[in-house]
Amino acid sequence: MNLKILSVKDQGDLENERVVLQALADCDIGKYIVFDTTYDGDMISNELRHSYWFPDKDVKKGDKVVLYTKKGKDKEKSFEQGFKSHFFYWGLERTVWNKDEDCALLIRVAEYRAKGIRE
Repeated sequence: MNLKILSVKDQGDLENERVVLQALADCDIGKYIVFDTTYDGDMISNELRHSYWFPDKDVKKGDKVVLYTKKGKDKEKSFEQGFKSHFFYWGLERTVWNKDEDCALLIRVAEYRAKGIRE
């Protein structure tokens, strides 16, 4: 996987709540979906509650990808060190990560096909 979750920050604070990811290699983040779930004992639950599928966008190795829970306009910021932070907004009106048992889950979509396209 070319993208990894670094942390979930400011859980329960809608203005600042976010998931921070980092690109481990150049990739298209449009092939990734973030879900929130919980733990079932010591295991991650298979109950996926909310999901955010990133739009197609190329990111470079070392770039950060920040997904805010709140509404906002997607943007990016460049740094002198040569990497970027890409900011995305889930558009929700309530927090997602409000309990200690909540877990961020990242899934890479191997292939997907647009509606109406036939092979």
